[in-house]
Amino acid sequence: MEDLLAARLQMAVSLGFHIVFACIGMAMPFLMAIAEYKWIRTGEQVYLDLAKAWAKGVAIFFATGAVSGTVLSFELGLLWPTFMEHAGPIFGMPFSWEGTAFFVEAIALGLFLYGWDKLKPWTHWVTGLVVGISGVASGIFVVAANAWMNSPAGFDWVNGQAINIDPVAAMFNDAWLSQSIHMTIAAFVATGFAVAGLHALLLLKGGNNRFHRKALKIALAIGAVAAILQPISGDFSAKDVADRQPAKLAAMEGQFETKQPAGLSIFGIPNEETREMNYAIEIPGLLSFLAHGDFDAEVIGLDQFPEDEWPPVLITHIAFQIMVACGFLMMFVGLIYFYLIWRRKGLPLPRWFLWLTGICTPLGFIAVEAGWTVTEVGRQPWIIYGIMKTEDAVSSMPGLQYPFFIFTGVYLLLSVIVIWLMYRQIITLADRYETAKPLRNP
Repeated sequence: MEDLLAARLQMAVSLGFHIVFACIGMAMPFLMAIAEYKWIRTGEQVYLDLAKAWAKGVAIFFATGAVSGTVLSFELGLLWPTFMEHAGPIFGMPFSWEGTAFFVEAIALGLFLYGWDKLKPWTHWVTGLVVGISGVASGIFVVAANAWMNSPAGFDWVNGQAINIDPVAAMFNDAWLSQSIHMTIAAFVATGFAVAGLHALLLLKGGNNRFHRKALKIALAIGAVAAILQPISGDFSAKDVADRQPAKLAAMEGQFETKQPAGLSIFGIPNEETREMNYAIEIPGLLSFLAHGDFDAEVIGLDQFPEDEWPPVLITHIAFQIMVACGFLMMFVGLIYFYLIWRRKGLPLPRWFLWLTGICTPLGFIAVEAGWTVTEVGRQPWIIYGIMKTEDAVSSMPGLQYPFFIFTGVYLLLSVIVIWLMYRQIITLADRYETAKPLRNP
């Protein structure tokens, strides 16, 4: 295995693992805080049990995310020393702020976990809220750093060196806002549907009780609202990519030729050798509208770029299609949910909908992984778009396949441990919380 491929695969595995915990860290504390808020307002025991149960999950995911995030920071320097040599002084600010947010999150989480009987209820609730806010802030700072790689700003590149560095301009680059909004909403969609799907499956299994019903209601409301908002964010991101990274948009759509107007390709398999899109359903003019707000606008194709600067078209296109398909499916499930609670007026949700929600459990995280693939693979061959190629940034140390194999094994082991811990939490719910026991007449 070539060292460049090994380094890229190691980053892909590390980011693919970490992003799951990052998303949960951004959204799950808010579910926890909502449950505690409802307990304070109503005094119902079920909400207190729910807040405590979710808090244990947050603690497990936070610890795992902290470990994988630390590994990533080491990998940036060890695998990509040339990149960090030039980029470190430019985009170091969001990483330093991310570190600050992480410390605040850790302190607040400690107060939340150990402050149940020591802090006043509203004070305790605020600590949970701070966990969520600092988690979201932490995610936004990391995304801002990644956005800089897609839209480098805040420096002048002269003779292979960065001069006139402005870290504030680098952090608030042209891509940070669209990427931050899209990623934050995605975190709430993925976490909301994963938690809702899990509780829906537990209800189907026979644990028909207020604990799972209340949990489903809170989680699905958050996930559904986020899923309905996400297409708006996606449209914002698409227009931004069309302006800044037209080659990435062309790869996302498998568009080899520049067209005016350009149709939107749904499904399909791009063939880089024949430069054709096969088996696609094309909607005339829609890509022009989505990219530029005009059904007759020109959309740049891959023919406008040297072939050695094309992103991997097949991977980028397939990942984009998976992300969009998962997103729209969850949006429709969210719309059905709001229709059902309006029609049924407090009656339990039908079993077919519980099954549908259960099926959606992994969809949000599949969409997140696919979206991140679009972001990273779609930028290739550049590590800093238009400035530095990925092959020029990789470490000169030979044998990079060995750390790739070792870290992949470590992540697999961590995955097994986390799954086992969460399984233990789930199967002991009824033992730990009276409201989680099954009811014969709910």
